[in-house]
Amino acid sequence: MKNRTILAVVGPTASGKTALALSLAEMLDGEIVSADSRQIFKYLDVGTAKPTVAEREQVPHHFIDILDPRETYSAGKYGEDVKRVLQGVFQRGHTPILVGGSGLYVKAAIDGIFDGPESDPEIRAGLEERLSTHGLEALLVELKRVDPNALAQMKEITARRVVRALEVFTIAGRPLSELHAEQIRAVDFGTLQVSLKWDRSDLYARVNSRVDVMMDAGLVNEVRALRAMGLDRNLNALNTVGYKEVFDHLEGITDFERMIEVIKQNSRRFAKRQVTWFAADKRIHEFPMSGRGDVVVVARKIVDLYSGTRKS
Repeated sequence: MKNRTILAVVGPTASGKTALALSLAEMLDGEIVSADSRQIFKYLDVGTAKPTVAEREQVPHHFIDILDPRETYSAGKYGEDVKRVLQGVFQRGHTPILVGGSGLYVKAAIDGIFDGPESDPEIRAGLEERLSTHGLEALLVELKRVDPNALAQMKEITARRVVRALEVFTIAGRPLSELHAEQIRAVDFGTLQVSLKWDRSDLYARVNSRVDVMMDAGLVNEVRALRAMGLDRNLNALNTVGYKEVFDHLEGITDFERMIEVIKQNSRRFAKRQVTWFAADKRIHEFPMSGRGDVVVVARKIVDLYSGTRKS
């Protein structure tokens, strides 16, 4: 049987995932499978740091420019779709290189993810009324009774997650944790996850520099074009760092210099959240970087590691 191991390049924004993935694809006869929840949308090019047309011609890419921003998409749907794409890459005898910083998309591809049944407006409204009247503690007591495993598995206990778990139990008559365990697909491939690790100050400098590059590349004009197409800023696809701040500027809420400052600040905060998310996954092999770093040297080290861990 041919090699069936995914090579996943994960990590925060501006850490160098695209450059590393392109090098790895050349060395391993790979195809790049994006795990980015925004690059999947058409027209969002500059603000998502989407691979260039030349880069996409250099190496086959998947999940880039496949949806209109008005369309809805979820990590659960991506988890279903990406299985078929990965299977196709394997069948062509190529190496699937999963690339992205959207934690839920990476999780959906590697471990599987379960969205649960569709929301029921009436049940949801009832639960939210109980939340408002009796508080979160009352719902926690109920969730602990009907689905203690779902509660134990929450990385962070929030009202939204508790309400959703109770909603699923009410709709399906079974615990969310039980349904989730049944829905996670059997993993029929191995996975090697890698990430480029930067000192916090270096990463933030790279984030700031990326914002400057985006401004020079025409981010403001890109948002103007999106508005001219009739795309509303409240669309989920546009509720994204970089776009929402430019909308504020174009609507006269902030001036140009303040807009850039806020984009950089919010981008650094986003990168910090990504670092925290991926740090929790101890399966990821980190490769320290300093200064500009030598991506090709790191790529060769990763190829050697991949060759020793792939699943046949």
